[in-house]
Amino acid sequence: MTSEESGKILQFLPFSSVISSSFWHKLTQMKIDVYALSDEPVDITGYYTNQSASSRLPACLNVDYSSFENHHASVVGRNGILCQGLLQNTNTFEAFKDINKQAAINKCGEQIWNDILSGAALLNPSLLTRFLLLTFADLKKYQFYYWFAFPTLVFPSKIILDEEPKELDKVLTKDELHQLQQAYDQYKATCGQSAFLVEKNPDLGFKCHPLKELANLKDTTWVGFCDPSSLPTNPGWPLRNLLALIAYHHKERLAGLSVLCWRDEVRDGQRRIGSSLLIEIKDVVYPTENETNPKCLGWEKNERGKLGARMVNLSNSMDPERLANSAVDLNLKLMKWRLLPELNLDIVQNTKCLLLGAGTLGCYVARTLMAWGVRHITFIDNGRVSYSNPVRQSLYTFKDCLNGGQPKAESAANCLREIFPGMISRGIDLRIPMPGHYVTDAEEIEKDVQLLADAINEHDVVFLLTDTRESRWLPSMLSAYLGKLVINAALGFDTYLVMRHGQREPWNPGQVQSEKSKGVMRGALVGRQLGCYFCNDVVAPGDSTKDRTLDQQCTVTRPGISLIASGLAVELMVSVLQHPEGGNASAEISTAAMTTVQQHQQEPDNKGISGSPLGVVPHSIRGFLHRHQQVLPATEAFYNCTACSPLVIKRYAEEGYAFLSEVFNNPDCLEQVSGLADLHKDIASIEDWDYPEESEESND
Repeated sequence: MTSEESGKILQFLPFSSVISSSFWHKLTQMKIDVYALSDEPVDITGYYTNQSASSRLPACLNVDYSSFENHHASVVGRNGILCQGLLQNTNTFEAFKDINKQAAINKCGEQIWNDILSGAALLNPSLLTRFLLLTFADLKKYQFYYWFAFPTLVFPSKIILDEEPKELDKVLTKDELHQLQQAYDQYKATCGQSAFLVEKNPDLGFKCHPLKELANLKDTTWVGFCDPSSLPTNPGWPLRNLLALIAYHHKERLAGLSVLCWRDEVRDGQRRIGSSLLIEIKDVVYPTENETNPKCLGWEKNERGKLGARMVNLSNSMDPERLANSAVDLNLKLMKWRLLPELNLDIVQNTKCLLLGAGTLGCYVARTLMAWGVRHITFIDNGRVSYSNPVRQSLYTFKDCLNGGQPKAESAANCLREIFPGMISRGIDLRIPMPGHYVTDAEEIEKDVQLLADAINEHDVVFLLTDTRESRWLPSMLSAYLGKLVINAALGFDTYLVMRHGQREPWNPGQVQSEKSKGVMRGALVGRQLGCYFCNDVVAPGDSTKDRTLDQQCTVTRPGISLIASGLAVELMVSVLQHPEGGNASAEISTAAMTTVQQHQQEPDNKGISGSPLGVVPHSIRGFLHRHQQVLPATEAFYNCTACSPLVIKRYAEEGYAFLSEVFNNPDCLEQVSGLADLHKDIASIEDWDYPEESEESND
């Protein structure tokens, strides 16, 4: 009768994987922000514990969000044992299925075997307990496919026992258990390894030693390891590779070896080590194949008890708002994988945008800003939603028109939060004071001016999207005074203008803010030299709403114009933010800059002078839908501009609302302050020059 027939074959309890939902959240973040298209294996960590509260629980290996961090054993708790793992996340489900599973686990097994051969595992026994995790993350559906492997070497192939493993409290007395517990605690405090030696001395009691002292093994010594199993007769998975280590370095000592399966439990508030197992090895059977490396196995079975992958669906269990928060920016982050790795999304997301006007342009601009990841949007408008609005203005519905119509600014802000709860949006019901619109309630208008100035000062970018020209004057002037970036969008029937105002430093009376042009160098205008919406005007803005027919009171345009202009306005803002110089980004004024956008796209380097990863950063974009063409003109700031001129801003800085009140009641005041009136006189004097007529006699 062979030893195998007369004894009991030792069976081991495999690991069961336990994956915290935080692991999948962290994997999602790492996939989008770090791994991108890379499917190379990366190092992660997991842990198991030898502290089980029930014999019915499996031996669990845990991974969570901290698995992606390089941490040490102290973070996994008093009884946590850190394990090294390898994560391979594929880009497609097909690639996940096509991975050669046997080759993958053999590679891990080869690494374990090499650590045994080199002796590295003697110095660091945790190298024996490794794991492999294959994953595919479907980030649109929040479904994660995964398959764990816990590689173990088939060496020896069988362990024969003479009798069943015994619980430690049936082998040692109570005092001996206490001595052993003290010896282990002292050892763990200094070494903390998952495998160790226990020396039993009749006179001195128990003492624990590092595994590297295995060469000094004595007959009275046990080999111990932290056992994740809680079964009364079966040790956990880590013992298999530990026995392979001993079999290679001390093959002659393996038969007859005593193994301590250390289980450090807490039950009913009391620490118990008596359920630890003591295993007496009778004989060992080695593989008959003569191979360089032992065979390796260890793929985890799925919930059906078969070898195969598992899937977890987090879409139903996740908080909807949290799910939306991680999903809305997915498209933006995917841009960085291949197309724009240098794209800075944080600067866009942290930008606070003020939209003056919550009409057709305001609605489309807000939606496009959200698509770019902007989270802070404020509307200013004093209108109410009418029945003609919802078909053209995407943030309103028929219900908003009832009962006289809801306030546009507030309704638009509420709609943004309904679309995405993570939005920080508000609406301010405010009528912007305008030149030429006589002030009847000076106290109320002064409050409106202060409210507008405060709103502009609290935001980073101001969008001018109002219906009339004069309604853009006060925000333009205040933005120039406060040094804000202004994006302007204006519509004609089949034409549009999108432009950025020249951005300068906030007004400081102790510094020279601007001066008359000294010419343009190197075919470009830097941002602070660029003109504003009013720089091409030679007259002050006035009341343009008088004596208008219905078609003149409404903004009559081809419906697609507003979408085009709104999209370009937001894209222009993002291009400015991505530029290294920000608002001071240069705008080309070369011949190439005046050509169509299609010609720009055909240039080898369409970044031009701008240096923005998104291409050129024009001063203005003029579009002609009847020709389906765009041109990119750039104009210099006009020293006598009625909005951004240092003469006008200085007057406002000195007089404040008193100056504005004069402008509202008499727009000609702007021409006097800016110097336009003098310019008109100079032009008139030139036109009135009297040139002498040539006499007939002069021809003689």
